[in-house]
Amino acid sequence: MKLLTVLGARPQFIKAAAVSRVIKDNPSIQEVIVHTGQHFDKNMSDVFFQQMNIPNPAYNLDIHSLPHGAMTGRMIEGIEKILGKENPDVILVYGDTNSTLAGALAAQKLGVKIAHVEAGLRSFNLKMPEEINRILTDRISDYLFCPTQKAIDNLHRESFESFNAQMVLSGDVMLDAALFYASQADQKSSPQIKNELKEQPFILCTCHRQENTDDKQRLSAIVKALNTLSKTYKVVLPLHPRTKKKMQAFGLDFSFTPIDPVGYFDMVWLLKNCAFVITDSGGLQKEAFYFKKYGITLRDQTEWVELIDHGFSELAGADYEKILSCVEGLSQKQSDFSIPLYGNGKASDVIIETLTKQ
Repeated sequence: MKLLTVLGARPQFIKAAAVSRVIKDNPSIQEVIVHTGQHFDKNMSDVFFQQMNIPNPAYNLDIHSLPHGAMTGRMIEGIEKILGKENPDVILVYGDTNSTLAGALAAQKLGVKIAHVEAGLRSFNLKMPEEINRILTDRISDYLFCPTQKAIDNLHRESFESFNAQMVLSGDVMLDAALFYASQADQKSSPQIKNELKEQPFILCTCHRQENTDDKQRLSAIVKALNTLSKTYKVVLPLHPRTKKKMQAFGLDFSFTPIDPVGYFDMVWLLKNCAFVITDSGGLQKEAFYFKKYGITLRDQTEWVELIDHGFSELAGADYEKILSCVEGLSQKQSDFSIPLYGNGKASDVIIETLTKQ
């Protein structure tokens, strides 16, 4: 079997690392990796391939810094050419990025089977580009690998059982990665980060979603909240290039110094050692849970509703007062982080076993 894997963004690299480990043990599969270039910063791309031993991409389309339509269109064009050359049995796409949708559309047009990892997620907010990407990708996929029962339920609610697609409750491949790589984080993470932070409590924060970065009012409220919190806590914020650009355009400044984007092992070390997490990242919401840390989500909805339902995370949106109130309430929280919300760490095995049986 030849498998064409399309990657473009940080969370996809982490997911692909988990699945690629299983593929390496299966000589019947040839994996060809395509990097769209959506995350082009070396600290957000190359370092993941190097640190996590992901096979080097056979193709790099170098497509980035474009509006959604132009970016997705150019990716479709590039992936279509690669599909014609490689003639894979299945294209494997992850998550909800423009790279995900472009890979699925290109494959569908050419009659190549599509496997969507992290299928069935819904935020029910069609203003989010990610929501459009995941819905459309699900609809044209042949294999829908769902990380949670909620995701399966969403697909049934949308009558996916009447479509020609196989729905599989696989668990979450990011849990696979977290379990495997966590023990390596102390050794492989940056000495500078560890030395600066090892003896003081800190908040780990990320902010990159378009709904926050492109809205001056929302981004201003988030920055104001983090600046207020920095008077009490050390705030560690790996600054996404898009957020940095928008802050400069809006004339916003942090009263603390953010850090450059970090690799996976640095992020794992930060997760293991932080006090709690503030983020608008879907992946980091789950990773916080994996490392038994409470999360505050800078969004109005989340596709990871089970984290909210079980009290592991709270939705604060971009509301200054709500963010501070959520932080204040963390001291009274007591939750059981042993609940298996995302499977048993064998999602990658389920995915590869399903694909090779066909």
